[in-house]
Amino acid sequence: MKKLSIISVFLLSMLMSQSVVFAQHNDQHISMEVNESSSLDLAKNSKSAILIERDTGNILYDKNSDEKLPPASMTKIMTMLLIMEAIEKGELTLDEKVKVSEKASSMGGSQIFLEEGEEMTVDDLLKGIAVASGNDASVAMAERIAGSEEAFVEMMNKKVKYLGLTSTKFQNSTGLPAEDHYSTAHDMAVMAKALLKYEAITNYTSIYEDYLRKGTEKEFWLVNTNKLVRFYEGVDGLKTGFTNEAKYCLTATAEKDGMRTIAVVMGAKTPKDRNNEISKLLDYAYAKFDTKPLYEKNQVVTSFEWLKANQQKVDVVTSDSVSILYPKGTDLDKVETKITIYKDITLPLEKGTVVGKLQVTDGEQVMSETDLMISEDVEHANLLQLFKRTFQSFF
Repeated sequence: MKKLSIISVFLLSMLMSQSVVFAQHNDQHISMEVNESSSLDLAKNSKSAILIERDTGNILYDKNSDEKLPPASMTKIMTMLLIMEAIEKGELTLDEKVKVSEKASSMGGSQIFLEEGEEMTVDDLLKGIAVASGNDASVAMAERIAGSEEAFVEMMNKKVKYLGLTSTKFQNSTGLPAEDHYSTAHDMAVMAKALLKYEAITNYTSIYEDYLRKGTEKEFWLVNTNKLVRFYEGVDGLKTGFTNEAKYCLTATAEKDGMRTIAVVMGAKTPKDRNNEISKLLDYAYAKFDTKPLYEKNQVVTSFEWLKANQQKVDVVTSDSVSILYPKGTDLDKVETKITIYKDITLPLEKGTVVGKLQVTDGEQVMSETDLMISEDVEHANLLQLFKRTFQSFF
């Protein structure tokens, strides 16, 4: 590959410069730094809590966010993440009908009352998980994706490791009580951040009420277990949780004025405490901070030439939206973006392969870091293409 030149400078209400370098590929995932918020008492009735801005991952508030606790049905954030990944890969379609097994139909706790042998679309099962926290729907989807819930749980824990998380372990796809099944507020926020890359998920988690099997004798009324979807402006997800051991939990997300936040509380004593503390966290975020969008998801940020590829110009795009976060009233100084393309890239490459990273800095500290990926499949060049390129290089 030829070395890339410096990308043009442009203004986003501030001077932003970009440079491109090459580096060895070391797996790096989400990195967050805690802001000075220890003096705030926003979650006094919960065991742990965290508040982050989604694009940057910056922590705005933290209370015991690394304490391992049962996540209850917030477990389904990971279940939904794997469902959305399967849809994106083409392994599932929303209109595909999934046949319900005896195991799935026999799940206790929250359910949408699936019957053994019943067929329901992925679209409706996802709705049943996101809105009604259906344990039966979760197991049905787990079995469809992995063949069994046990195999799906292996996928869940593999994804946990991929995200760089060390304080989460799942034993099921539902969050029903199980020994050695735990997570943290911090880890749940990171999983929520990953899930929200799939913008379509909020089409489900924002539903307050709907119906399954509408117009039939077995019509089922769905009401969202997350009441803030209806009563807090901007909230459009994500997932509640409750067991006697976990108490009341909620991972919530809201978007206002282009700024998306994620707030998590675990171990609240009552549902009122849970909702009040999430509301306080969100109020704090939108009263104190602003964001500046820099890139949209899948936006081309650079390209490079590759002699041995079937297409010489390979576009590199953002894997997620990119923003900077700053306290309201801040005079924005010079902001720099640095694009790093890894050296150890080999052909062939599938669409979505991570080939580098984009860092946003304030000149000293890294403000955000986002994976860069290729926007389409790249194969080896054939002999004719190589011959033409070699011939042209002489002129």
